[in-house]
Amino acid sequence: MASQSASPVFPQNNDSEIARDALVRLREFYNRHSDDEGPIDLAVEGGEHVTVPKGAVEMMMRVLAKMAAGEGVTIVPSHAELTTQQAANMLNVSRPHLIKLLQQGKIDFKMVGTHRRVRADSLRKYLRADDSKRRDAADELTALSQEMGLL
Repeated sequence: MASQSASPVFPQNNDSEIARDALVRLREFYNRHSDDEGPIDLAVEGGEHVTVPKGAVEMMMRVLAKMAAGEGVTIVPSHAELTTQQAANMLNVSRPHLIKLLQQGKIDFKMVGTHRRVRADSLRKYLRADDSKRRDAADELTALSQEMGLL
């Protein structure tokens, strides 16, 4: 990837169908080889093979799943430094809300001149923590509903 921009690629025409079919076949292949250590050997057109890291196959399955669902996909290296607008877009929040999160110390950032830059790995760390809090809250609500006999 030559650019570190956070511009999504959206499925076009019948890309979602193609992605869905590819995902099914790739998952079947991966499941048969999931216990294998090291890289995975994939067959390509003409009977040739290409060896790829196992993590790349896992990432490809995630990309295909998003495209199959009709969603845009963005791949951002962990070390990428994002503008506040790019970071806000990735969180699906407004830029002012992101700035507030930065000022509260919930997401790490650095200043480059007068501009804030957010590392992609800091953003992912925040997302994981936020998702965990949401799951915990949902579990607590479920438990309370069961105690009250509502479920």
